[in-house]
This record gives sequence, C-alpha cells and structure tokens, in this order.
Amino acid sequence: MERVSETELSPERLLGFYRDMLLIRRFEERAAELRMAGLIPGFLHPYIGQEAVAVGVCAALGRDDVITSTHRGHGHMLARGADPRRMYAELYARRDGYNRAKGGSLHMIDTDLGFLGANGIVGGGIPLATGAGLQLKRTGVKAVAVSFFGDGATNEGAFHESLNLASLWTLPVLYVCENNLYGEFTRQDRHQTVKDIAVRAGSYAMPGAIADGNDVLDVYRVARQAVARARAGEGPTLVEAKTYRHRGHYEGDMGAYRPADEVAEWLERDPILTFGVRLVSQHGVGQAALDEVAAEVETTLEEAAAFAEASPHPAPEEALEDVYRETYGGMALR
Repeated sequence: MERVSETELSPERLLGFYRDMLLIRRFEERAAELRMAGLIPGFLHPYIGQEAVAVGVCAALGRDDVITSTHRGHGHMLARGADPRRMYAELYARRDGYNRAKGGSLHMIDTDLGFLGANGIVGGGIPLATGAGLQLKRTGVKAVAVSFFGDGATNEGAFHESLNLASLWTLPVLYVCENNLYGEFTRQDRHQTVKDIAVRAGSYAMPGAIADGNDVLDVYRVARQAVARARAGEGPTLVEAKTYRHRGHYEGDMGAYRPADEVAEWLERDPILTFGVRLVSQHGVGQAALDEVAAEVETTLEEAAAFAEASPHPAPEEALEDVYRETYGGMALR
C-alpha cells in the first residue's frame, strides 16, 4: 500500500492537522462544560479521542466530495470546515444554528460543505452515502461519498446491503468504520466474532484497509489511496480506523463498563498529544507554535460561544417553518 512521506507535507500542513484536531477536542470539551452549566439542552455524544480519524479522512477529500455522519458527528463536521459559531448556536437551540434550532447535536447539516448530515440512527448514514455515490456516478462528477460509522453499525442490515450495492454498481464510496471498541456500552468482542472489521469487505469483493485511528497521518495515507481508487472508477473501499473514545457513550455516561487499565493505555496514545510531540521532535515545529495554535483555538471557541449566547431563541410559530408539507384531499399534512 502507498505510504505518505511526511516530508511531502509542509510544516504548515502538518500544523493544520494539529489545529483541526485540537479544535475538535476543545469544541467537545467546552460543549460538555456548557451543557453542565445548563446552556445546552439534550444529549451530547463526545468525539473526544477520535479526532485523528475525521481530520485524516477529510484532509484527503476535495471540495465536491460529500460525507454522512453519525450521532457522534461534531468532529466530522468541524473537520469538513464547519463554522463553530453556528454549531454552538444549534446546540444552544438558537435561531442562528445550522438547523435553526430544529436539529440539535444529532441532526446538524450543511450541504454547502458537502456535509449531508449527522444521524441519530445507528448505521443510518451508510445507505445515504451509498445513494449519494450512485448520484455522483450517474452525473459523471469525479467526486466521492464518505460514510462514517462505528463498529456497532457493521452489524446492521443497512451496512451489508449498502456495501453489496456499492460493490455491485462500482460506486465511488469510502466506508469509514471508526472502531472505538464499543458499540454503545458493549465491547466489540461481545457483539461480533471478527477482530478486524475490515475483513468484512471481502464478502463484497472490495478492498478492506486498516488504519491506526490515533495517527492522523496513517488515516490520511489510507484514506487518500481509497479516495484515489474511487475517483478512478474502481469502486468502494472499507476502511477500519482503530481508535478509542476517551469518554462514555454520551456525556454523563461514566463508562464503568470499561476496564481502568484499558482506558489508561489508550489515553497514553492520545492522537493530539502524540502528534504534537512528533511535530516538535521530527518536524522542527517549536512548542511556541503549538501554544499559538492552542490560543487561537481558545479565542475561536470563546467567540463561538458568545455568538451562540447572543443568538435569539426561535419564535414558537417557527416550528412549522422548514417542514415538508403535502396536501391530501385539500388538507395540509405537516
């Protein structure tokens, strides 16, 4: 498999990877704090620990490519270039949010970015990306569709049906399984017998690749090859990125079902901390540059939270706006 030479990536590009991962991390940590303060209603499913997957994959994409996400979708959206202000406004349930307060954490969307939406249904985004891939192929656009999902989703019928059709029709789709070892509260080896989810690609005659999901450059390497293959008309690829979420399934889940030594081991492999050390030791990036990025991220999120706080609450009558309507027998159905 092709290897990415780190020397072909400029220090500025590498520092950009670091910045994007740190933005996701701090966005999620601050969101948890804001929820605890009573400013954000509803559930949050933090992406903390998995940042290298979103950043590595999205770095391999072009402007016309599209992605579908999951209930743990903030990282994917930020890696695609979303505005943290509008994301926080949506979490605050304010009018200036991406969904004008109608979606919340689980259903943000920005089609201008090619972000076709987060999804509260396990595996729900997989057939959507498959359909997008079909449309891209039919229109002749040299673009790809990417679907992010977790290990638990690979037991869903939607996963198997989608991979079967994508292979049969040679669709330009990249299926990215973020294997964080747990499907909600159930460890992977208790809900499936395969150790490497990538082997399931063989059932559908497509390549299956494994990436170190805590190494942004390894994810980028694998994703870049899969994207190139799709653009060349050679069909889909299943990528398994082995990673770990640092917190529970949702904010408030204490994760007591996970062994303490397992958590400690994965925390030592923190994708942001290890990449920062690598930048300093191998790429001549000074600690001052990392500190400057961290300060920039904090300023960005301070402004984003202030923007969300200042955004107005939607009026009650707005609940009927942006809703699909159809008439039946002269009566409007909403």
